[in-house]
Amino acid sequence: QVQLVESGGGLVQPGGSLRLSCAASGFTFSSYSMFWYRQAPGKEREMVASISSRGGTSTYADSVKGRFTISRDNGKKTVYLQMNSLKPEDTAVYYCKRNLGEFWGQGTQVTVSS
Repeated sequence: QVQLVESGGGLVQPGGSLRLSCAASGFTFSSYSMFWYRQAPGKEREMVASISSRGGTSTYADSVKGRFTISRDNGKKTVYLQMNSLKPEDTAVYYCKRNLGEFWGQGTQVTVSS
């Protein structure tokens, strides 16, 4: 079955960086666009970034443009989210999602605090 496993979250100071990973299995990874979402306490889940199946096209929420970069390695069946210049408002649980269907990972906590 479809499985998505996120990793790489943690506690980081404002201005710091983290790299999230999402390892996929159970489907032909290279055929699907992938997404990163996040959900902060008391807020709705929001899309952070997306990447096309071959990695040629990516989109970003305005709040993270210029700071976050989504990428993928189809050979490793993994999608990444490089997060730089982190701000306290980036604190959230980050989830990866596959296109076409409600397939989500379990999430990884990112906390930005001094």
